Amino acid sequence: MTTFLLVLGAVIITIAALWAVFTAQRLNTLHIRTDAALAQLQAMLDRRAAVIGALIPSLAPITTKTEAVPLRHGKLGERSQLERELNVQVQQAVASDESLVHTISSNAQLVDAETRVQLAHRFYNEAVADTRALRLRPAVRLFRLGGTAPLPDFFEYSFQLDYS
Repeated sequence: MTTFLLVLGAVIITIAALWAVFTAQRLNTLHIRTDAALAQLQAMLDRRAAVIGALIPSLAPITTKTEAVPLRHGKLGERSQLERELNVQVQQAVASDESLVHTISSNAQLVDAETRVQLAHRFYNEAVADTRALRLRPAVRLFRLGGTAPLPDFFEYSFQLDYS
């Protein structure tokens, strides 16, 4: 009977250890995915800002300022705020100059950049949701399987290119 209990205990400990290792590996993969998605989101936001700066030269200073702020985990709010300000400036520029409506809506580079930003935003927030779902499980938190990596935050972006 004691041999059976020892074997059963060893099996349970082995299963728990394997679960912890596989969960830690999955978390590592999710963090890598989140970091890659964040880098891609920054690249697409920078590209969009550069295209806007080229199309509307009066907005070049704010686009340069927006591009200068990097996206980092835990510090997404500043870039998000600058993106909102840039979007407001674009809307105001289009409202004050009717010729910009056709220029912006027919510019393939801007439409492409905006589409890529929307996709990168979606991919990043999905990666964050997956990472947070696993990191916030009680057993994962209890055994600290997330390591020292910061818990990623969602990026708020709601601009739609529609000037027709």
